[in-house]
Amino acid sequence: MRRKETIAMNSNLKIIINGIVKENPTFVLLLGMCPTLATTSSAINGMSMGLATMFVLIAANAVVSLLKNLIPDMVRIPAYIVIIAAFVTVVEMVMNAYVPALADSLGIFIPLIVVNCIVLGRAESFASKNNVFSSALDGIGIGLGFTLALTLLGAVRELLGTGKIFSLSIFPENFGALLFVLAPGAFIALGFLIAIFNNLQKSKS
Repeated sequence: MRRKETIAMNSNLKIIINGIVKENPTFVLLLGMCPTLATTSSAINGMSMGLATMFVLIAANAVVSLLKNLIPDMVRIPAYIVIIAAFVTVVEMVMNAYVPALADSLGIFIPLIVVNCIVLGRAESFASKNNVFSSALDGIGIGLGFTLALTLLGAVRELLGTGKIFSLSIFPENFGALLFVLAPGAFIALGFLIAIFNNLQKSKS
């Protein structure tokens, strides 16, 4: 009995770690690049975008898995989009009610979670083929991977551009390079982080 519980626990942990490391949507799969580059001018923006997407991933995965046998195959993609859109609407309403400044900062990229290929991709490739619990774990893993990547990218850009991380001063802003707060800096910082992540992965294998 204990052996079965241990195997199940290891399997569940593997699903989560897989989303953070092996199938990291930002550094490995290179998915969701539009919000990744557009919302990571600061660490708080990156983390908020990641957490919002993670909530939608977990909820949408669970519901898709729950309803997978009830949704006709010919309308499954539109059905998945409707499910995702429902949870995105919840996120948008909650953010507008409780953190309006952050909602304004993220702008159009919150409703655009509906068409984020990460969310729809996991619903199609994982949630529609697995049970509710495993699908929720997959949402947690992929969501954590996305959140950590966006937070790290936002922190690097904010630090190099303004000398701050989460608005805490690390060095004087005069020494920062404005380039990293702007769009070109997002591409440069992301490129270096992907290279570092891949090198770390190769060194472990």
